[in-house]
Amino acid sequence: MAETRWLDEQEKAAWRAFLAASNLVARRLEQQLKDDAGLSHTQYEVLVHLSAAPDRSMRMTELADRLVTSKSGLTYQVAQLEKAGLVGRRSCSSDVRGVFAYLTEEGMAALRAAAPGHVAEVRETLIDVLDREQLAVVAEALGEVARRLR
Repeated sequence: MAETRWLDEQEKAAWRAFLAASNLVARRLEQQLKDDAGLSHTQYEVLVHLSAAPDRSMRMTELADRLVTSKSGLTYQVAQLEKAGLVGRRSCSSDVRGVFAYLTEEGMAALRAAAPGHVAEVRETLIDVLDREQLAVVAEALGEVARRLR
């Protein structure tokens, strides 16, 4: 077994800052969407991805990959959105195992109503806290982490 490479002080500081910031930002965004739109952050992301897809429709497996969530977790969230009339599901005509989620007109309206408050909260909690150079560094660094993990 290889020897453990413990974090040095700079690495610990980076890790702790990442944990604190990511958890605090996620908590604030979750609360804002719940309070203002009655949506979870994951549900909001589902609406966003479907709104950008051709025909506002996407295979559930592809949607789960884009959201970086499990298929069962996505199924639960889509079921909640379906109960609210914001999303629908239909079978894939070319693959009996395939299921598509699609954005309803009500879902598009809910997304349009939720987006301004969500963007304002994203700005307040992250974007406007950093200057342009810091934003570039964060985008590059976290983009690299995501690329390696995918």
